Amino acid sequence: MSFREINHKNNEEYWERLELVMERIEAVSEEEASSVEELYRGYFFEMSELFLVLYKLAEASLSGKLAEISTLEGKKINRRLYLDVQEDYADSYANPAYAVSKMGWEYGPLLSALDARLHGIYTSCMEGNIRYLCIYAELFVEIYNCFEDAQNLNVHEIRKCIYSFMHDYTEIFNADAICRLIDPEYDYFTQIVMEAELDHPAYLYRYGLYIGKDETESAHFLHSLTKQQMQAMADTFTEGYRIGFETTGKDISKKSVVEIRYPLGFERMVRAAVHNFKKIGLQPVLRPYSISLNKQFTYDHKEDRGLWLDKALIERGLEVDRTVWEKHKAIAPNYGGPAVIEIFGTKPFSPEQKEERVTYTDKQREIDVYERSEKSQLINHYIHGEERSFTIIAYPVPSIGEKYEEIFAETVHINTLDYMLYRNMQQKIIDVLDTADRVHIKGCNGNRTDLYVKIHPLSDPAKETAFENCVADVNIPVGEVFTSPVLQKTEGKLHVTQVYLGEFLFKNLELDFENGRITAYSCTNFDSEDENHKYIEDNILFHHKTLPMGEFAIGTNTTAYRMARKYQIADKLPILIAEKTGPHFAVGDTCYTYDEDNMTYNPDGKAIIARDNEISIWRKEDISKAYFNCHTDITIPYDELGAITVVRADGTTTDIIRNGRFVVPGTEPLNEPLDAMEP
Repeated sequence: MSFREINHKNNEEYWERLELVMERIEAVSEEEASSVEELYRGYFFEMSELFLVLYKLAEASLSGKLAEISTLEGKKINRRLYLDVQEDYADSYANPAYAVSKMGWEYGPLLSALDARLHGIYTSCMEGNIRYLCIYAELFVEIYNCFEDAQNLNVHEIRKCIYSFMHDYTEIFNADAICRLIDPEYDYFTQIVMEAELDHPAYLYRYGLYIGKDETESAHFLHSLTKQQMQAMADTFTEGYRIGFETTGKDISKKSVVEIRYPLGFERMVRAAVHNFKKIGLQPVLRPYSISLNKQFTYDHKEDRGLWLDKALIERGLEVDRTVWEKHKAIAPNYGGPAVIEIFGTKPFSPEQKEERVTYTDKQREIDVYERSEKSQLINHYIHGEERSFTIIAYPVPSIGEKYEEIFAETVHINTLDYMLYRNMQQKIIDVLDTADRVHIKGCNGNRTDLYVKIHPLSDPAKETAFENCVADVNIPVGEVFTSPVLQKTEGKLHVTQVYLGEFLFKNLELDFENGRITAYSCTNFDSEDENHKYIEDNILFHHKTLPMGEFAIGTNTTAYRMARKYQIADKLPILIAEKTGPHFAVGDTCYTYDEDNMTYNPDGKAIIARDNEISIWRKEDISKAYFNCHTDITIPYDELGAITVVRADGTTTDIIRNGRFVVPGTEPLNEPLDAMEP
């Protein structure tokens, strides 16, 4: 059944309901929400107007008119949909601070959360899928009716309305999310990429996602590249995915679905990649994302579920997930894993901490962690983690600055560095590291790192290794050796003066470790120590009380480091590239999560034995205790690195890096980009 047929089947059930509820919303709009207290009229009028816009968009999609819109028309529609979270966010009900200032603490957060959730259904309206529009419109009218009865208005009733909505429609939300992950029949985005005229930017506005300068200018720039250049970029991307299966001994022929995550504006590369994947028997599931959407808006609403979340709702969702996965157990194993195009160059984001923003209670943080663990186990059970792989590659976007095209060309070069040259040099580093009992990492130039990492002992050094020789397959570009540390006796301080983790900028991040686990943490993003702690708890610890060191690695891509310093973009590099530009330490799970029993080998034939630590080994007895479902890499740049030193059991030592330079014989070419840098 194609996506159009799926839509048609769903729409038949909801048309009559939608028409009835839209009549009511139209009346609210025409009367300018006059039936509610003046305090709330602005909100309900604006929301009713938005519902009417979405209704017209859904009708246009179903009639085929939306596919024919001009660039100018598409731009007007997109601006109308996102004006409140982009240009006008300071004075928008989508902004919880503004909503509270206008409607008070009792109802402001609830109504702001509803506004924010409505932004999440834009794509379904553009697809011509009216189901989400119908159920959210009904919820809106139900809440409006409550506000009309001013004398009996009660915040608990509003919460109850929203809670019942989330409970009753969990089956729709969760089933749709799972099916869109594993079933290529949900092909609306595939239709855009494969059928649209990509030389005209009008196609971008059919997604329903926010389109800004980075999206349109990326599309324009990629259109300027030759067919051969575009094919070469796609080949690097898809070959990385294929080789990832090959090097780990996994059979890609068992798979028929690849998930492609890509930034809007990169459709020309994605089209070439889809053709490549089809040649090896893989159908695409496309997952586009907006580059330019207001990060503060996203941050402000990341824990809105705290308004209604409880254990019963979590269990309801997990029950639905189990049913859906079981229903699709025949096709779920076809999923091969994600192929991801990341971007870099946007302004580093350090969010404003608003007191009006909804945050989880301690109990909700506990059940959030529980939910993520259970969902992860379900995915691994039905998709078979030991059989899937992935690949990730990154490119800059225009907001990186006036030298965007130069940086893009250098990034393409970095993504295609000599595989064999790096493999051989990294093997020389591993040969030294495999003699270690511990590795000592010491910072310099204001970096206070002083850390010892315990290394897995080798029973048979002639046949075993503790470090993986990672070149350019699943993690593009080339350039790291890594291991899962032994937690016992891994101890000390990790410090970076500035690091960009995901979308968040951290200043003077410090993590103290004892027996491989975080015991203290701090940063200097905010004046308040409590705010700094919470920032780390939300965006590094992810509500866990502590996390172990899941990975220790040494990045060797000095060419990428030189590029970052040459163009002064070190703070804008994605972790994919940044982790290759110095030693890095991941907190959370190991790199082998759910894949520990699939023995892999380095190119020299040695088995990589450091696949578990003292926590992940719990998978053999109680899987819920084994994983944290997070993995955050934190990199020390070479210019803040005093030394990385192997410390053997007999007390003898050998440096890997000293004063920011590689000193293992045979690795001298790694220093050439560093030595060529301007002082």
